[in-house]
Amino acid sequence: MTTRVGETWVGGGASCTFSPGGLGVAAHASPKKLSGTPCPRLAPNTATAAIVTLMADRTFAKFTFFKLDPEWRRRDASLRAADKQEFLAACEDFSLDRSLRAYSTIGTRGDVDLVLLSQSPSLDDLHTFHVVLGQSGLAKWAETPYSFLSMTKRSPYSDEQARPEICVSERKYLFLYPMVKQRRWYGLPEEERKRIMKSHIEVGRRHPEITINTSYSFGLDDQEFVVAFEGDDPGEFLDLVQELRPTESSAYTERETPIFTCVAMSVRKALDALDGSASTAQALSSAGYDR
Repeated sequence: MTTRVGETWVGGGASCTFSPGGLGVAAHASPKKLSGTPCPRLAPNTATAAIVTLMADRTFAKFTFFKLDPEWRRRDASLRAADKQEFLAACEDFSLDRSLRAYSTIGTRGDVDLVLLSQSPSLDDLHTFHVVLGQSGLAKWAETPYSFLSMTKRSPYSDEQARPEICVSERKYLFLYPMVKQRRWYGLPEEERKRIMKSHIEVGRRHPEITINTSYSFGLDDQEFVVAFEGDDPGEFLDLVQELRPTESSAYTERETPIFTCVAMSVRKALDALDGSASTAQALSSAGYDR
């Protein structure tokens, strides 16, 4: 669910099946396509296309967190540039017709450096994308300390229409955390839960510059929800969370940590933040990997 007072965020366009062929990463290959061929569009009468069509009102969302080995920053600049370019190529390939956003956590978390939010109606798309990422030079130096898988669907407590995917905006910051409700919450009558959530939502409406995206993980991952707020002012988000603490709904929260304060930026800039390089493209030029 995406909520913002006074505005409606519209989801992205259609997706196609990510090509599983040609997963190898060649150091001197074109940075645009790791698969070597354009992403194929399936014929409407295929079984796979039918499945994707049925799932179009829901989208898988994958939040992947990367932490780089400090030794990687001591590698030669040209080797680091090549590592990042392979990673960037996989991201550009996936994002040709799917939603992909990057966030840097340099300076905001000690256990995470980079966050990717990838989305697709097909879980196979996300699987193949992460297989390709894992073959990049950068991934060989990275760990994944956190990973959240979720899916979009309509909220039972809101009258807003369900969004086909998490509708990220151009806000500067993303505040992200997994959430689990206490089991006694689900034992309450439906009308009682709606009453409690109504007051919870009203608090959020007092902060119209904060956008919330809630996706669902029941049976898909350890958490029940992944909650992602967007805003330009971290102080306003702090005030919102503090106001929510004494609400009745908060008493039914089992867990809502760890929480990540992320800086939204392009994939290229997020990669450059990993080692403070002026530009991946400039470094590649000196290494002979001109685009």
